[in-house]
Amino acid sequence: MFAAVDGAPYSAGVRVVIIGATGQLGRELGARLPPGDTIALDRAALDLQDAGSIATRLADLRADLVVNTAADNRVDAAEQDPSSANAINADAVGALARAAHRVGAFLVHTSTDYVFDGRQRTPYREDATPNPLGAYARSKLAGERLCAEHAPRHAIVRTAGVYAAGGSRGKGGSFIDRVLAQARRGQALRVVDDQVTAPTWAGDLATALVRLFPRWVAGDAPPGVYHVTNAGECTWFEFARAALDLGGIAASITPITTASYAAPAPRPAYSVLANTRLAETGEPPLRHWRDALTAYLGSLRAR
Repeated sequence: MFAAVDGAPYSAGVRVVIIGATGQLGRELGARLPPGDTIALDRAALDLQDAGSIATRLADLRADLVVNTAADNRVDAAEQDPSSANAINADAVGALARAAHRVGAFLVHTSTDYVFDGRQRTPYREDATPNPLGAYARSKLAGERLCAEHAPRHAIVRTAGVYAAGGSRGKGGSFIDRVLAQARRGQALRVVDDQVTAPTWAGDLATALVRLFPRWVAGDAPPGVYHVTNAGECTWFEFARAALDLGGIAASITPITTASYAAPAPRPAYSVLANTRLAETGEPPLRHWRDALTAYLGSLRAR
């Protein structure tokens, strides 16, 4: 029987294990799934660099669906030393895929728009050919391939610019959190205006995934690659400007180029994802990024 959790259906009795439960998406998923059917694992509960413990733990938990939201998303750090990114974003995914297949669980693995090189000027469909530019992006693509190779029942969910309350521990908060905090301190902002993406609220992403979980388990929605982002597109400068305007915060904000920002890792200039398979599967599109941002800022004020 289907019931509703925060407006999203789930199938009672579908046992879901969340890997990376304290991250942005992990927290939002946990808030939308029924507690009795959900096991939330953080870093302390599961060592992703120990393939043996991954296999043992998943076998013990008897999951119907495993969703991997864990990642080392320190993009610039990976350019200097890719070992951690490769261990978490690739090797651990292979171990999870093998373990999920062994226990008959469906594996949902989250990935990134950064697997593309940004040379297109139209949204990337799921069947577009990846061409990652940096070490982080290469590790994420390697994880995708290991997921597909070792877990026949899988969905690879690519998303972009994810933000949520509390942000990402590895990045010291979400992009929006950092923009608002800096503006409130009276500090001037300099934000890249030549990288175009579709920033996505983790709450909307989680709602879309919770709708799909029981369909994937039942075979009602096909496996494979899905792009899931809020609708529309903008530069990081436009996103930051909108956050300040919607939040009623006056601040000095200047658009800059990627070249002048001089980050160690290369980023795609255009990485908007076409949510083609989501539509083909009959699922509703996520709302426009500006509407999602408005709702997110409203949720912060409500806290």
